[in-house]
Amino acid sequence: MDSKGRVTSHLSGIFYRTVNLLEAGVKPVYTFDGKPPEMKAEEISRRVETKEKAKAEYRKAIERGDLKAARKHAQATSRLTSEMVDQSKSLLDLLGVPWVQAPSEGEAQAAYMAMKGDAWAVASQDYDSLLFGAPRLVRNLTISGRRKLPNKPVYVSIEPELVELEEVLKENGLTREMLVDLGILIGTDFNPEGFKGIGPKKALKILKEAGSLEGALERGLVEGGQGIDYRAIREIFLKPTVRGDYSLAWGEVDTEGVLGYLCDGFDFSPERIRSALVRLVEKGKEKKRQPDLMRWF
Repeated sequence: MDSKGRVTSHLSGIFYRTVNLLEAGVKPVYTFDGKPPEMKAEEISRRVETKEKAKAEYRKAIERGDLKAARKHAQATSRLTSEMVDQSKSLLDLLGVPWVQAPSEGEAQAAYMAMKGDAWAVASQDYDSLLFGAPRLVRNLTISGRRKLPNKPVYVSIEPELVELEEVLKENGLTREMLVDLGILIGTDFNPEGFKGIGPKKALKILKEAGSLEGALERGLVEGGQGIDYRAIREIFLKPTVRGDYSLAWGEVDTEGVLGYLCDGFDFSPERIRSALVRLVEKGKEKKRQPDLMRWF
């Protein structure tokens, strides 16, 4: 937090991650979630309930002086407010990085942009991006090469992972529609519990035999799907609500603007912010001096 008690971790995360990506030659574009589909209400309710439980456990930990447990539960109570989203967008503007406000699911918007060829891949930890049709999914996109395990003070080494939709479909003998049905059988944000007793391997076997969720139901290969409107869920993935009137333009970094916004506005260290910006600007100059290697291929 800053001196006014405002959370600033989102700005720190976006700033350093974006600078690292730009320095590595990656041109990112961010998508922001809009209004979630009505069918996501159950999952959203579950997340709210989880945060409320974490708050209660946090208070108990503080009362008994268990700071380690308090920190763990405090991390689980974090919320992203509309004010934090607006602050993030302002910072991206100053960094010259484009962003797109999705009308609904941010990953659906990102997948649509990748399908159109305006983005090379969707960077996310969530495999749902493939269900939305992303031709490529990049997981573990971090320059540090490590990631903190959930609820543990432990970091593990990771490598970026590239998942290509066409390869996934070909290797498993599926169509994209069948892949969506497989996700529904296992469970998605729109039906978190999935179908009773169905895991990934069983779902794959059922769909290769039946061809579709309808076929599986007709043959009695699955049960426990009462109350699951799988057709509506399938529609969300195959025909998501996205916007096509976006524009992507990468500009120059407003170094003084970033310094003023983060340091004067949110008490960030001028030395650390300036150091990161200098690295980024120098990297940009170096790239301009270097010939484009692609001309030799």
